Amino acid sequence: MRTYLASLFGRNSASTIGRKLSSLRSFGDFLVRAGARQDNPAALVAMPKRPQVLPRFLTEDEAIRLMEAPDPTTPLGARDVAILELLYGGGLRVSEACALDVGDVELSEGTVRVRAGKGNRDRIVPIGEPAVQAIQRYLGRRPELRHPRTGAQDAAALFLNHRGGRLTVRSVARRVDRGCLEAGTRARVSPHALRHSCATHMLDRGADLRSIQEILGHASLRTTQRYTHVSIEHLMRIYDQAHPRARKDDGTKK
Repeated sequence: MRTYLASLFGRNSASTIGRKLSSLRSFGDFLVRAGARQDNPAALVAMPKRPQVLPRFLTEDEAIRLMEAPDPTTPLGARDVAILELLYGGGLRVSEACALDVGDVELSEGTVRVRAGKGNRDRIVPIGEPAVQAIQRYLGRRPELRHPRTGAQDAAALFLNHRGGRLTVRSVARRVDRGCLEAGTRARVSPHALRHSCATHMLDRGADLRSIQEILGHASLRTTQRYTHVSIEHLMRIYDQAHPRARKDDGTKK
């Protein structure tokens, strides 16, 4: 078992090897339950240690350019602006945003109700004024998104596709990818990067991890710590403010 797993190093990532080992453990458990073995040898092999990888995120300027990429004068463009603002402003998972119904949005309060999904608990999320305005504009154009032949429309779903059905996660991923190209960002990112960006920018501007944990809907603060990280700009700002040798006597940077 260990020889097989050792042969995978260099050809597979630690995460991939971990998934393979997990499959072997499940198969071993099945053999024990079926009476084919007395023990599960895979259970004795330790999982490979995964490297700590910082999540990809956008700078504040890149995030703003991405929000401005779609054309808000069209029904689909207004929808795209609204969902991008929601992903960034509220830190929602893309699956949570696609699952929203019209009744889940409280524009007067500036919040959305995210239904129980990962973690199996509902939460109320503030979304910010730009997202509220974008959703208001989109709701004015939402009636235009109907099936071209039948005129059918999903009455409950907040975000609709061009045929009047609920927008899918894959469609949002394509929209984000296209928006990155239109905005000229440094890299093409996934919708989840907007969630990372939300948490990172809030942390940079002084939000505490507990508040970010509640907004993102994490059951464990440890998960939030993996999602958030301090940017180099924030580190430099804190260094300049705190270190006695960061500035000259006249107050200018050394």
